[in-house]
Amino acid sequence: MVEKVRHQLFLPKPLSDSLEALAAKPGASKSAILADALRAWLDRRGTSELDERFGLRLDRMSKALGRIERDGDVILETLALFIRFELAIQTPLAENDHAGRALGAKRFEAFVAQVGRQVAAGRRTLGAEQDR
Repeated sequence: MVEKVRHQLFLPKPLSDSLEALAAKPGASKSAILADALRAWLDRRGTSELDERFGLRLDRMSKALGRIERDGDVILETLALFIRFELAIQTPLAENDHAGRALGAKRFEAFVAQVGRQVAAGRRTLGAEQDR
């Protein structure tokens, strides 16, 4: 059995009348109604405390993720437009143009190696600002 402590409360008349009306229903009591209301109020306050503690940090993280998503979208769109442009202006190599294909393969390998070096070093070609 739960130990109960007696409290003396002073309520405004309209609130007291509402409590009396609720307690008049079968199976209800003023103590149970007030205990439930107080428990709900304290639970909400605890939730509010969590919001205060972590809300600001979560908001900052959400904004940072939004910027990352935006940056990714810009990068992908830029890459797609560049590829479309390159494919539109470059003429295809003839099937027997081995020198042209070898030069293209060499340039592609150099490009991939440069991207690898930039990523490994943590450098960015566009937008030197890394901490926003």
